[in-house]
Amino acid sequence: MVAFMGYSMIIVFMILIILRKITPFTGLVFLPVIWAILGQVFGIWDVDIGKIAFDGLMKTARTGIMLFFAIYMFSFMIDAGLFDPLSNTMIKFAKGDPLKVSLATVLLTILVSFQGDGTTTMIIVCTAMVPIYKKLNMSRLNLAVLTMCAHSIWNLLPWGGPTARALAVTNVGTNEIMKGLVPAMIVASIYMIVIGVLFGLQERKALGVVHLSDKEMEEMMIIDDPEVLALRRPKNNWINLIIVIITIVLLVLDKIPSAIIFMVGAVVTLMINYPKPKDQRARIDGNAKEANQVFMTVLAAGVFMGVLNGTKMSDAIAESLISIIPQSMGHYFGLIVAIISAFGTYFLHNDAFYYGMLPVLLTAGLSYGFTSADLAFASLWGQAFHLYSPLVPFSYVLLGMADVEWGEWQKKGLLVSFGIFVVYLVLGEILGFMPIYK
Repeated sequence: MVAFMGYSMIIVFMILIILRKITPFTGLVFLPVIWAILGQVFGIWDVDIGKIAFDGLMKTARTGIMLFFAIYMFSFMIDAGLFDPLSNTMIKFAKGDPLKVSLATVLLTILVSFQGDGTTTMIIVCTAMVPIYKKLNMSRLNLAVLTMCAHSIWNLLPWGGPTARALAVTNVGTNEIMKGLVPAMIVASIYMIVIGVLFGLQERKALGVVHLSDKEMEEMMIIDDPEVLALRRPKNNWINLIIVIITIVLLVLDKIPSAIIFMVGAVVTLMINYPKPKDQRARIDGNAKEANQVFMTVLAAGVFMGVLNGTKMSDAIAESLISIIPQSMGHYFGLIVAIISAFGTYFLHNDAFYYGMLPVLLTAGLSYGFTSADLAFASLWGQAFHLYSPLVPFSYVLLGMADVEWGEWQKKGLLVSFGIFVVYLVLGEILGFMPIYK
C-alpha cells in the first residue's frame, strides 16, 4: 500500500505537469502534503508531516540559494553587455566562410551557455548568427541543431538547471560532481566542434565562400533597442570578465560555499555596473522572475522529497522496482538509469523526472552498490536529448528565430544528440565516475 501511494503521487504529479494543470512549485508542495494527510488518515503511516517536509526542504535549501544568486549574477552580466563582444567577435571571425560560420555557432553557443539560461542563449546566438546564415543562404536547420546540442552540454553546469536538481536529490557536493562533469563536457564539446566542421564543409561545398564587407558585418552588430542600450556598460566588460573568472576559480577550489561565492559575485557585479540604488532596484526587479521561480521550485522539491522519504514511499517503490529488475541486471543499474533518464527527461519535465523519479531510482541503485554520485551522473546523461523535448519552452524561441520546422529539427538533432550520449557513457566508464558495470 505504501508503494501504491508513492506511485500514485508521482504519476499524478507527472500527469498534471505534462498537461500544464499546475506549476512545478505548487505541485511539489500541494501533492505530497495531501498524500501525507491521506496516508495518515487511513493509517498507512504515522509521521510528523511538518517535520519530514521541513527536513526535506533543508536538504535542498543550499542548492536553491546557490542557484538563486548565480542566476542574478549572470543576469546582471547580460544586462551590462558582457556577452556582446563575444557575439561581435564570432561575426567577424565567420565572415563569409560557411565552415567558420558553423564553428562560430558552436563556439558562441558554448561561451554564452555558461550563464545557464536557455532562452538567453537562444536569443543571443540567433541574434548574432541568423543574419549571417541568411546572407550566405546557409541551412538554418544546421544552426538550430548546432545551437541546441552545444547548449545541452554546457547546460549541465550546476547553475544551468538539471544538475542543480540532481544535486538536490542525491545530496552530492558541487565540487564532486564537477570533477566528472567538466571532462565529459569538454570531450562532448570537441565532438560538437567536429560536427560543426562536418556541417560547415558540407555548406562550403554547396555554397562556396562569400566575402562580406566591413559595412555589412557592422550592420549585423548594431543594437537598436533603446532600453537595451540604456542597460549596457561596455566600459566594464573587462572587470565583469574578471569577476566571472574569479568566480570560476573559487568554485573549483571549493574553499568557500558556492552560495556565498555567487551572492558576493552578484552584489559586486551590481555595484560596479549600476552604482545608483535606483538602478540596482530596477535590475533586481527586472531579473526577479527567473531567479524566484527557480529558487521556489528547488525549495518545493525539498518538501516533495521529504514526504516521499519520510513516509517510506521511496523505499517501498524502490523495493518494487528491485523485484522487477532481474538480479543479474543490477550490475548495470547505472546504465539503466542513464537510459531511463534519456527517455524520462525527453517525455517529462525536468522537475517531474528529477524530483519524481530520481529519488526512487537512487534508493534502488544504492542497494545494488552504486553511489549517489554514480547515479547523479547517470541521471544527467539523458540531458543530451532533453532539450529536444516539446516540453522545453526556449526550443520554440530557437525554432521561431531560425524559422525551422520542428519535425526536421528533431530528426537531425536527436541523431547528433545520440553521439553526445555515447560520449558521456564511454567517458564515464573510462574515467570511472559512472561505471556501466559494477
